[in-house]
Formats: sequence, structure tokens, C-alpha cells
Amino acid sequence: MGWVALLLLGGGTFGLLVALRLPRLLWSFAGAALMLGAAGYALQGRPGVPARAAAPRTLIQPQDPSITDLRDQMLNRYASDAAYLVAADAMTRVGEPKAAVQVLLGGIRSEPRSLRLWTALGNAFAAHDNNQVSPAALFAFQQAARIAPTSPAPPFFLGLARVRAGDFAAARPLWTRALALAPVQASYRRDIAVRLALLDRYLAETGGR
Repeated sequence: MGWVALLLLGGGTFGLLVALRLPRLLWSFAGAALMLGAAGYALQGRPGVPARAAAPRTLIQPQDPSITDLRDQMLNRYASDAAYLVAADAMTRVGEPKAAVQVLLGGIRSEPRSLRLWTALGNAFAAHDNNQVSPAALFAFQQAARIAPTSPAPPFFLGLARVRAGDFAAARPLWTRALALAPVQASYRRDIAVRLALLDRYLAETGGR
């Protein structure tokens, strides 16, 4: 408990003063400092709660605006379930990928056949799992593809997740399929083509790794 840790600190300080043979005049200063700390802890701390290590903060990773814009072009940012995407994006921006996943799962419970939410859930799971295509992320992308097999969004974003995980070779057939599914007149088709061309160049330079 907090008081135990405080008592141990006080005892250790007293022992150090004795071991160093410091003048007794300094003892009063040390005692006053400890008492001040104890008073502050009693007023602002939680002495009755067991001590535990602080939870590590998630690093805030800025979103790529071009990817968000591409997603909105593919999936229609003004759809009825767009509010869930906005909330999940906000959670991701502040470094709370778990909260983003929870928001999207809540949306899917309301709209279980939403292509947008399942695709976004795949992205959120991948971000939550340290940019790896975890089984949960893969399932979400596959579910999105089952709901809308002719949409380029699921293969494109699964390919993007593969790129972020460093699995460039696995991303290529996914982006190739996304380009094939993209309508000729779609504003985002060129973006997919450019990314695929850059990926091909990278794979050629690295021997397909």
C-alpha cells in the first residue's frame, strides 16, 4: 500500500543519514521534507490503493491525411455510419487504438453489414496490434470483402496493412486486385495505380522482398 512505501522511504532516508554521519542539524531538514511529502500524499494521493507500476502511454501516431481522404472517397464519408468513423479516427489520433476498435465494434452491432465499418475495423485492429495483420484484423478485412466483393476498399486497405507490417510481397496482389476493381472514372483510381507502381519499383529493387 502507499503508506507502506512511504514508511520504507522514511526508514531508508534515516538509515542513510546515520550511515553518512551527517550533522544532526540536517536531520531536521530531512524530517521536514518527508513530513511535507507525506502531507501532500495524504491530500492528493490515494494511500489505500496498492502501489503498481504506471501503465505505459500509447505513442500518438499521426494519421496520413491522404489515406483518410482515399478511404472517404472509396467508402463515402457521408454515409449513415460515418459518425462511427469520425469517432474512431479521433481515438486513433490521440493514441487510443483500443478505444477506436471499441467504437467500431459498437457501430457494427448497429449496422452489421457496413462495408465502411468492417474495413475501418480491420485498419483499427492492425493499428492496435502494432501494425501487424493479426487474425482479428484479417477477419475484419475478409468480412468487408464478403459484404462487398466488388469494392476495391477491402483489398486496398488489407494491402496497406501488409505494407505497414513490412510484408511488401503479400501487398502486391491485393493492390493489383484493388486497381482492377476500381471503376475507370473513380477519382481514387490513379492513387491506387501510383502506389502499386511504387510498390513494384521497390520490389524490383529489393529482389521481391
